[in-house]
Amino acid sequence: MSEPSVSVRNLTKSFGERKVVDDLSFDVQKGEVFALLGHNGAGKSTTIDLILGLKAPDGGSAKILGMDAARHRKQVFERVGVQLQNTEYQPNITVEEACIEYASLYAAPADYPQLLEQFGLGALRKNFVSGISGGER
Repeated sequence: MSEPSVSVRNLTKSFGERKVVDDLSFDVQKGEVFALLGHNGAGKSTTIDLILGLKAPDGGSAKILGMDAARHRKQVFERVGVQLQNTEYQPNITVEEACIEYASLYAAPADYPQLLEQFGLGALRKNFVSGISGGER
């Protein structure tokens, strides 16, 4: 079997006295559909943040495509697309400006106009991000 697309080993994270991720381990193979399910506050978003290297774990490790995302951020994000639950934008940034900013993380940054059209968002290009729906963001 090939290396997993996502590999999590003994991942642990606490905030103060509250342990929100407790010795979590799993693999996601290429082509596999995987879901993290749980009630509010169960640690799903924290787990994703840990895997993406956006938060530092207290223990354990996580790899995406064999790489630690915190150490190899550009290489990981050139190959993995993520839309986080809460993303803060500057109040007067346009959709196009946000795309240019995020596109700089990827290997083919000039492709964003084609993606806007593909997803039916081309007409929103000059709109402020603050004026579009969460789904459109």
